[in-house]
Amino acid sequence: MKPLGLPPFSPSVSLKNHQFYASMLDDAALVALVGLLGEMSPGDRLPSERELTQQLNISRNTLRDRIGKLESMGILTRKERLGTFYSGMQAEQAGSGLVLGLMLEQITVESLISMRHALERQAAIEACANATEAHLAELRKSNEAMNRTEDGRELLAADMMFHQALFAASDSPALLFFSQMLSAVLHGTLRHLTLEQDFETMRTVHGAVLAAVEARDEGGATRAIDAHFAWLHELRERERLAASDTST
Repeated sequence: MKPLGLPPFSPSVSLKNHQFYASMLDDAALVALVGLLGEMSPGDRLPSERELTQQLNISRNTLRDRIGKLESMGILTRKERLGTFYSGMQAEQAGSGLVLGLMLEQITVESLISMRHALERQAAIEACANATEAHLAELRKSNEAMNRTEDGRELLAADMMFHQALFAASDSPALLFFSQMLSAVLHGTLRHLTLEQDFETMRTVHGAVLAAVEARDEGGATRAIDAHFAWLHELRERERLAASDTST
């Protein structure tokens, strides 16, 4: 078969130099398809199956299998009568895997909180170096919202805003992605904590994080994040004991 005016696929230099490229070589079809997506932008429509099989030099069955794998991960989206579109890697889709892991008891909430702790500590450190005035303004805005509210739901909303702003201030795409991946899972897990009983502590720990980032104090930011998660641990223990007393 002659190609339909499309050049044979050749992985870009950036893909060839990528540290994970070698580990994908045992699946040449997936390498070829991912390499093609690397030249596209989210929202772009993929060429037709016929064009892709010729461009990537793979069979139609193989192409459909690899497209199905990427579709299950949320990277590709098929729209009836419109074609297949590149969605990009979505944190929410990756978070769905964590939900399944929790349901199957292969992942514990405690392990996810520990992971979030490590990510947030690093985000605070990087925010000390990278936060712009716009980032700091968002942190101050959410911190001020915590200080003026007496409503538990509003406090939780301000807390979420603060942590989103902290990850954004790190200016790290990887930290931001993983924070978004964990957010849906941990938000649903932590929202039931009786935070209204601990308004002042919540304000204090977040205020300390903000002050450290404003001062570009990495050590202070680390200590403030550690204090924040130590407090969350106390809240979880308090709730666990309360639930235990209720069940007996």
